[in-house]
Amino acid sequence: MTTTQQTPATGEAFRLPDEYQDLRASVRAFAQQRLGPIAAEVDAADAFSPAAYRELTAAGFHALGVPERYSGAGADALAQAVAVEEIARVSAGISTVLTSNKLGVTPLLLGGTEEQRARYLPSVATGDVLCAYAISEREAGSDVAAMRCRAVRDGDGWRLDGTKSWITSAGEAGLLVVFAVTDPGAGSRSASAFLVEAADAGIAYGAPERKMGLHGSVTREVHLDGVRIPADRLLGERGRGVHLALATLDHTRVSIAAQAVGIAQGALDYAVGYVRERRQFGQAIAEFQGVQFMIADMAMAIEAARALAYRAAAAAQSGAPDLAFLGAAAKCLASDTAMSVTTDAVQLLGGAGYVRDHPVERMMRDAKITQIYEGTNQIQRVVMARALLKG
Repeated sequence: MTTTQQTPATGEAFRLPDEYQDLRASVRAFAQQRLGPIAAEVDAADAFSPAAYRELTAAGFHALGVPERYSGAGADALAQAVAVEEIARVSAGISTVLTSNKLGVTPLLLGGTEEQRARYLPSVATGDVLCAYAISEREAGSDVAAMRCRAVRDGDGWRLDGTKSWITSAGEAGLLVVFAVTDPGAGSRSASAFLVEAADAGIAYGAPERKMGLHGSVTREVHLDGVRIPADRLLGERGRGVHLALATLDHTRVSIAAQAVGIAQGALDYAVGYVRERRQFGQAIAEFQGVQFMIADMAMAIEAARALAYRAAAAAQSGAPDLAFLGAAAKCLASDTAMSVTTDAVQLLGGAGYVRDHPVERMMRDAKITQIYEGTNQIQRVVMARALLKG
């Protein structure tokens, strides 16, 4: 990430370069004008929104990280974070199109062959294919090494059997990055990654999960029953699936941090507007010091979380050795901030905040998942501690 050349005394040294500011303005205007009017409807429907996906694709914001040589926008990690933040500020559920695609694009960029990238990434760039990342299982969430899904050699290809759980975009995605055990008993080298197409025979999906929040993003089980794929769908090296999965999450946790910042910012913005207008005891409740303290604390926490999210994005872009620590720290701080800020936003609206006439109750429900998926915040603390102890 580049920075401006002014001295720190001006404050400009910590300002995003104009290109990112311009991107923010563009995505914000798009989100407010095109997604804002349908955000409550998407949440109420509690289903994947083809209309929202079309809007994102038409605007070119659905998969910013696909490199230009594959017909993509070629946006860097910071630009992607800014875009996710601004979409999530309006609708966290819709923003998962961006995060789901990043979960598919990143392992292809990290471990895919040139032939694999050329085959799949252009379709992601055009919006013809949405990605899903299938690693979790009912008994293998944080403990990735405990997965039971199996991949065995079958002639000149592979046969996959097993069930993946809590898979974002399952049933809508045309491409799934699936992790399965290929070498039982080999410890951290027991699993491998595969590229599975939705059209492959033997794939079925469970009913959509009835989630607390993140409506507009479908979550299902993926059932693999004798799914046979050719040998060239092995992604990366055999036995290096866990390594690829963790390396991918180091990058994609930055997006979850940005998503959480966006949720929190949206809640703060709405709460500020509300307390300016709501009157009690003859004055706007914004005039009460207790309310002002809450608003100040919310804004302070968001600024800190945003700064760390952008710092982690810069580390992702440069391939910095401390990315694992920074990605985990950013995701952890930002998601905890989102939960705290949205809870306070509901409190500031009082009874009005608890009903669906106002978006803060949706934002509070959406914030919770950011503390859980792509590694719970307890796991993030384990990642951070291990990085520190290793020096």
